[in-house]
Amino acid sequence: MDRRILAHVAFVLLTAALAVAGTPTQEYKVLPAITRGNLSLFPIVGGPAANTAPLLTLDEGLRSGAVVVTEAGSAQGLVRPGTHYRPAGSGEVNRLVLVNNSGRPLLLLAGEVVTGGKQDRVIGVDRIVPPKSDLIDLSVFCVEPGRWVASSEHFASMPSAMAQPSVRMPAMALRDQQLVWDNVATAQHRMYAAAPPQAADAIGRTTSYAKVMQNPQVEKTIASAATSYDGFLPELHKVGARGVVVAVNGRITWADVLARTDLLEKYLQKLIRSYVAESLTNTGMGGHADQKSAPTFLDQQNGTREVSETEPGVSRRTEITGDGYKVFTLNSLFPHQEYTVHIAKMSYEEVMFPGVHPIERMR
Repeated sequence: MDRRILAHVAFVLLTAALAVAGTPTQEYKVLPAITRGNLSLFPIVGGPAANTAPLLTLDEGLRSGAVVVTEAGSAQGLVRPGTHYRPAGSGEVNRLVLVNNSGRPLLLLAGEVVTGGKQDRVIGVDRIVPPKSDLIDLSVFCVEPGRWVASSEHFASMPSAMAQPSVRMPAMALRDQQLVWDNVATAQHRMYAAAPPQAADAIGRTTSYAKVMQNPQVEKTIASAATSYDGFLPELHKVGARGVVVAVNGRITWADVLARTDLLEKYLQKLIRSYVAESLTNTGMGGHADQKSAPTFLDQQNGTREVSETEPGVSRRTEITGDGYKVFTLNSLFPHQEYTVHIAKMSYEEVMFPGVHPIERMR
């Protein structure tokens, strides 16, 4: 039988098996919300056990030098002997390349911001990069419109925060570069209004989302917003949270769930800052989210399901498109033991800024 036919049959059978297997979120429990100001986080506990110790984070890999990121057109020196790579000229907005020289699988989460090079970018898809990898193309979106001149040959991840949900959403779910730029501009404008006057000049002079979020006054504003930032960390740690359901102005917008508490804690500070940034730049009227709405939001996963293995035998991604929401699940297949690493769910009606109509862009 033709290999393409076999591959298609395998894909269909896998999709059907996943469709009847039930949602992994049914094994989790959602606890009462922790609320500060207009931001509520519902801790998620429970779930199946998994050994995530081998996973290397992007922060760890870049800091140690074991992971190297560069512009696509400057990557020839990173190509391993015996592999083929065609340079892409001087670079492309949505193209960075990465090599994992470590002996550990590298976890990349959508929403992580990579700074440096000719533009700052946000990673658009979850994935696991195998140890000692060949050169891979990163799926990224620019979060710095207006610059195409190298600010630094050194690439780093933004350690203080991930991109906030309204910036992550169009990259992950809509794959729309223009909408990413639009929401970056809106976030910057609203952060300009929320930040103290000392930060206004610096915010007004940059198009870089990362530079705005790393501005000392903005960081201080995020960290001290109604004492919310410091208050969330110990409470989530105390209950052994594996993730959170997020509500802004009383409306459920997002959920992030990771395989283990210790894996969540590697990302927790960055994630909370992204949620706080969302709450500061979305100050519309609203009340408190109903406790029953959080587990309902997490469990609802009916819709069109697409399954892909970007790195066969290493990881699998599942994308569910439902009525007004998207769910992304990343499963590790390495080393020969499958488990769910990350679940991200978003309501694209609630996350997007007012005046934007993302459903029209989905058609």
